[in-house]
Amino acid sequence: MKPHFEKINLRPHTVAVVGGGPAGLMAAEYLAIHGVNVDVYEGKPAVLRKFLVAGKGGLNLSRAEDFDLFISRYQERANVLAPILQKFGPTEIRSWIEELGFSTFVGSSNKIFPSDMQAVHLRRAWIQRLQQQGIRFHYNHRWLGWDPEKNLLFGTKSGNTTIHPEVTLLTLGGASWPKTGSDGKWSEILQKQGISISAFKPANCGFNINWSDHFRNRYQGTAIKSVVLRFQPTYGKPIQQKGEFLITKYGVEGSLIYSFSAPIREEILSEGKAVIYLDLAPDWSHEQLLARLSRPRGSRSIANHLEKTIGFHGVKSGLLWEFLSRSTLENTDHLAGMVKALPIPLISPRPIEESISTAGGIRFEDLDDRLMLKDLPGVFCAGEMLDWEAPTGGYLLSACFSTGRSAAEGILEWLSNI
Repeated sequence: MKPHFEKINLRPHTVAVVGGGPAGLMAAEYLAIHGVNVDVYEGKPAVLRKFLVAGKGGLNLSRAEDFDLFISRYQERANVLAPILQKFGPTEIRSWIEELGFSTFVGSSNKIFPSDMQAVHLRRAWIQRLQQQGIRFHYNHRWLGWDPEKNLLFGTKSGNTTIHPEVTLLTLGGASWPKTGSDGKWSEILQKQGISISAFKPANCGFNINWSDHFRNRYQGTAIKSVVLRFQPTYGKPIQQKGEFLITKYGVEGSLIYSFSAPIREEILSEGKAVIYLDLAPDWSHEQLLARLSRPRGSRSIANHLEKTIGFHGVKSGLLWEFLSRSTLENTDHLAGMVKALPIPLISPRPIEESISTAGGIRFEDLDDRLMLKDLPGVFCAGEMLDWEAPTGGYLLSACFSTGRSAAEGILEWLSNI
């Protein structure tokens, strides 16, 4: 197989990659193969910590789907990310993984996985290859900014230390999962340097709902499967999608909810609330439901009638009791309508530290085409610290890999001119 990275000779340069996530390590590898001396500085005792957490349920690397559909998942930043992902996207990511020694396959919903589903194995192989390429890792080095002489300043267990690389690449992540090192505190450092930062907001997050104690205690931890979620923003087009999600003690979370988290979050921010509508029986029409619910109930309770006629029991039945009055439950026409469009009021998103990812960060308008900060020459940025967001399902990792690779290419260009 032809090597994915074509090696060229470049006189030695020194680049500091600050942050040991997928974007930083992808950039570090590309730079090392092109003859650059690379040091990776990580604030935690190990790199790729969030990568490991994200891969617990199977490491979803990217998505095998039409590129126009793929890039549309990046919403407002689709146009900016399109050329970056076009150059190093799902196909190239699969090739890179296979060069690392892992075959890949396309699973459900066109998700791309390594055949070895364990993120820990891929992580170990990648780190070993990076070390063989001469990349040096410096752990427990928390970036503190710059000292008065414009040296990079790090806090370590033995005190502060400084370095002065030719080029710096910042890949410090967003503000979610702070235990893995992504706490967003770097934003304060850059703001002091005059860099404008879009405020962090939770993305791919759960939402709070005022459950009754009875519903919460009975159904928290229960999955709701095979439903269609519809949402009509105050400003924008209606959207809908079929899937499943989870009832939690505070509200709802899960893949279907995450897919809608950005417009729901913005609706709550602008309007103070958001209402989603659930079709609890997407395979049945209103007429079919009405015909079944109109069957004589006799002495059966409403709960038993729901189970006997439309098979509703457990959490789906519980949702109807949670949000509908008894009079509505006894009116078959109204009930059929509610089964097809049950309104669920969402109060607020969960705290940002619980979210899978974040919106906000460094604005692309403050970066040049090489992903270098316009006001800080020689300082490049990549990964989740940039102001973009996307749903889960391979899109997040794809953009991290891709922007890391793009920043590395920009660094090579920059170094060739100094």
